[in-house]
Amino acid sequence: MSGHSRWSKIKHTKGAADAKRGQAFTKLIKEVTVAARMGGGDINGNARLRRAVDAARAANMPGDNITRAIKKGTGELEGVTYEEITYEGVGPAGTLFLLDVVTDNKNRTNPELRKIFDQHNGQLSAAGAAAWAFEEKGVINVAKDGASEDSVFEVAAGAGADDMEDLGESWLVKTEKVALEAVRTALAEAKIAIAAAELAKLPKNKKVVSGRDAEVLMNLIEALEGHDDVQKVWSDFEPSEEALASLSQA
Repeated sequence: MSGHSRWSKIKHTKGAADAKRGQAFTKLIKEVTVAARMGGGDINGNARLRRAVDAARAANMPGDNITRAIKKGTGELEGVTYEEITYEGVGPAGTLFLLDVVTDNKNRTNPELRKIFDQHNGQLSAAGAAAWAFEEKGVINVAKDGASEDSVFEVAAGAGADDMEDLGESWLVKTEKVALEAVRTALAEAKIAIAAAELAKLPKNKKVVSGRDAEVLMNLIEALEGHDDVQKVWSDFEPSEEALASLSQA
């Protein structure tokens, strides 16, 4: 969700060949474990766990791995104790960042994230420096080859969705935080395939950045997303059309 949908598509295409599958699994396992610890191990009674398990299955994670992660979260198996932390930061051109972090050692994670910001002309900031610029929303991604625009809109709006955005190859349904599960359930019951559903921290206003600052910001986001403890990176940065064109040709 950080930035332009076209940029997201370019990143996915360029990074697919060298993506670290093991790292992706580690982050998914952390989310399953934390979700089970927070709300119990029953996916029918724990919406966050259901979304985490759906994401793990979509990534082709073996069922045994998912079951072990749930049991570690509920305490049925011994495991690492994770802590959820939201970090805030400032990047070039006054851009703002929120990081969803899950760590077993914040004394290690904190300086590592601070170093990443420092290396990319930014800074890790105190609580409140960036949070004000974001709002938490539910977002559901629906592939276009699975349903028509009218059918997705009709079902989603009927269940309480606020908006729907065209991302090129998919539809992005937006909801209020409390309506996410109701809309997800309605789409699933209508046999509309859901690619992903999550709570997102969306910027209230986006900052369009070009030139060298845009290049540094794209590298900053890539470095943050590559950190093992960072689950999600949210930013109000949006690359300009010029920056997107340059990235496409890189």
